[in-house]
Amino acid sequence: MEDYEKLASDLLEWIRHTIPWLENRLPENTMAAMQQKLEDFRDYRRLHKPPKVQEKCQLEINFNTLQTKLRLSNRPAFMPSEGKMVSDINNAWGGLEGAEKGYEEWLLNEIRRLERLDHLAEKFRQKATIHEAWTEGKEAMLQKHDFETASLSEIKALLKKHEAFESDLAAHQDRVEQIAAIAQELNELDYYDSPSVNARCQNICDQWDALGALTHKRSDALQRTEKLLETIDQLYLEFAKRAAPFNNWMEGAMEDLQDTFIVHTIEEIQGLSTAHEQFKATLPEADKERQAILGIHNEIAKIVQTYHVNMAGTNPYTTINPQEVNAKWDKVRQLVPQRDQALIEEHARQQNNERLRRQFANQANVIGPWIQTKMEEIGRIAMEMNGTLEDQLTHLRQYEKNIVNYKPKIDQLEGDHQLIQEALIFDNKHTNYTMEHIRVGWEQLLTTIARTINEIENQVLTRDAKGISQEQLNEYRASFNHFDRKRSGFMDAEDFKTCLISIGYNLGENEFSRIMSIVDPNRMGIVTFQGFIDFMSRETADTDTADQVVASFKVLAGDKNYILPDELRRELPPDQADYCIARMAPYSGPDGVPGALDYMSFSTALYGESDL
Repeated sequence: MEDYEKLASDLLEWIRHTIPWLENRLPENTMAAMQQKLEDFRDYRRLHKPPKVQEKCQLEINFNTLQTKLRLSNRPAFMPSEGKMVSDINNAWGGLEGAEKGYEEWLLNEIRRLERLDHLAEKFRQKATIHEAWTEGKEAMLQKHDFETASLSEIKALLKKHEAFESDLAAHQDRVEQIAAIAQELNELDYYDSPSVNARCQNICDQWDALGALTHKRSDALQRTEKLLETIDQLYLEFAKRAAPFNNWMEGAMEDLQDTFIVHTIEEIQGLSTAHEQFKATLPEADKERQAILGIHNEIAKIVQTYHVNMAGTNPYTTINPQEVNAKWDKVRQLVPQRDQALIEEHARQQNNERLRRQFANQANVIGPWIQTKMEEIGRIAMEMNGTLEDQLTHLRQYEKNIVNYKPKIDQLEGDHQLIQEALIFDNKHTNYTMEHIRVGWEQLLTTIARTINEIENQVLTRDAKGISQEQLNEYRASFNHFDRKRSGFMDAEDFKTCLISIGYNLGENEFSRIMSIVDPNRMGIVTFQGFIDFMSRETADTDTADQVVASFKVLAGDKNYILPDELRRELPPDQADYCIARMAPYSGPDGVPGALDYMSFSTALYGESDL
């Protein structure tokens, strides 16, 4: 019983002594101190408490053993002193463990708090150090007066630099706010060194406000200076913007006024004159623009003189100066009357050219249709067979005479054309005829009348030689015209073939080729009216035609079997006599004389009965 009482008293005393230690929650300022407390608590749990747990267990064992022995001895149960019951000890032990558990939680929370404080304090020191390093020299830089002697480009550079600084300053606003926030949090967490943190934070904030004020002041000064220099710069720029196009206009005007114009019509020179008059009408407005440009330059000079502005002295936007503007303006004024005179002279020249055009056109518009009409009339004479061949010849020779008599008009037109060429006139809107057209038409007309006359003469020779009547010729002409479907004055091979079939020829390819070789010996693919007459007269002639010709030559030869060249020349026209002499073979009969010609073989060959 005494051992129980003593053991219980010792255990309760230890518990009463230990609980106040566990309930002491005064925080330490440093992590090391708190770590030491945690180490003491761990020693308590590892070294001091386990024996006490053993004592408590032994106490309970002793109490139970004692009660069992007293009960077996029929003795009264043991009643410990007040407050030393097993239940009292268990209650005290429960209080110990409760204090122990709260103490451990407090220690861990306090360690976490100190870790947070140490981290925040270190973060505060780092941010403060970085910020203070950044602010070093900033106040001196903001108090400089370097802008007072700067040019506009330098001011703009300083402004850009200042804007960059303001951006940098704004970016650092977050750091300053973070520094202040960290200091506030350290205060709220009862940081032991809060006074020094607060003092450093206040110094940073005061310096920050000072930097803001200096930044604003320098910005105002830079902007005021920039505004003054920009006013001058804007005037420079306005001068350049207005002087450049005006200078370009003057240079273009000088080029146009000195330009050598090339015109070919009166309308073109009138257009140039109109454009020149329109240009002259713009000169008063241009002079106003010149005076306005010079006024800008004068305003710049006034500002520079009034405010003693440090300017480079020349306009950075252009090399044009007022002296150059005035010199070019004077040159334009000098060139205007010179251009007036040149346009007047060219107008007179173009009026003369127009007169030459109309003069040529008036004649060409008469001569051209006249030539065409004569060509058509000649063609109709050759095609229509009005009257005898002699009548047609007479008519055609009269046409030829009229054509020849028309030659002076062609010559006069040639003279007008020569004047046009000398005047370098290349077109004529008053006529579609050119001199080349007229020349070609005239030559065709001369060729056509000569060829037509020749054709009629040949037809006369054919008619006389073959004894063709006028009615037969008219029939031949009517038939020829009918199958000349293109009205070209000749039949092509198909037209001729159609004609032959219509009059009863049964033509094979070889037969038609043979006939074409007769009527078209030159193989041109066409049949002329003369060739048609030769063929038709040969085909329709009586069988005794060759004999009749022989008889005729015999009469001319004085009943001889041959004929002499002199007899032929005496009795026949010269061209027919020469034709016969050239084609008659020498006479080889026994009664022949030197120079005798065989008219019999000639007559036979003439009608295709033998080869000539």
